Amino acid sequence: MDTAISDRAYILADPSGGAGVGVLNRLGREIVDGTFPPDTRLPDEASMLKRYSVSRTALREAYSKLAAKGMIVARPKVGTSVRPPAFWNMLDAEVLGWHLQTKPPEEIARDLYALRRMVEPAAAALAAGIRDEEELRKIEKAYEAMAIKANNEAELVEADLRFHLEILFATHNHFIGAFSALIHAAMISTFRLSWRGAEAAVIKEDRLKQHGEVLEAIRQREPDLARKRMETLLDDSIRDVNEALGIR
Repeated sequence: MDTAISDRAYILADPSGGAGVGVLNRLGREIVDGTFPPDTRLPDEASMLKRYSVSRTALREAYSKLAAKGMIVARPKVGTSVRPPAFWNMLDAEVLGWHLQTKPPEEIARDLYALRRMVEPAAAALAAGIRDEEELRKIEKAYEAMAIKANNEAELVEADLRFHLEILFATHNHFIGAFSALIHAAMISTFRLSWRGAEAAVIKEDRLKQHGEVLEAIRQREPDLARKRMETLLDDSIRDVNEALGIR
């Protein structure tokens, strides 16, 4: 499986996408940043048309898409209300993008690493038990790219992401694969922070070594060891992120 990797501000309003895209992105961000808090009713349609300077069709299209993402709900004689975040599709690329654009970096990093801590050690263990030779080679190539590109932050981040994605793909689990593809933009942002926090050469060397140790456990088909080594790598990486953000 191949996943496009890009280092970009994810899901910004596309000038070529028309007014519908613009109001969708603006309203989506305003819901995420609390301008329109959960469990509150959105202003009436006339007020929203004036606020965003769009047509009724564009506004209703944005409402339809936000409803599909679980962010708003329309009720007869009540109006359109913002739903609590528990109902939002947090793995939707646009919803993730709005969080990346509006939430504090430490909040995104904390939540994402907690999620990764639950998924990736188990994925490494599973990959160690069932990976095939082609999948192993893809993980090896990603690790080799990390070592070669250690002095180029953008390329190092891309190679690091590829390493983790290839491990997820090697589980042969389509749900895990979908998880990785959907959150890759958020992963890029935290990977950049983790390597920035590991600026000292000795720390960067340690993180590269840890990736190699995860690879070796997968190569030797040792699931328990792969799990433990991935746990250690993630725990040390979040400390690097906290250092980059000035969190003690």
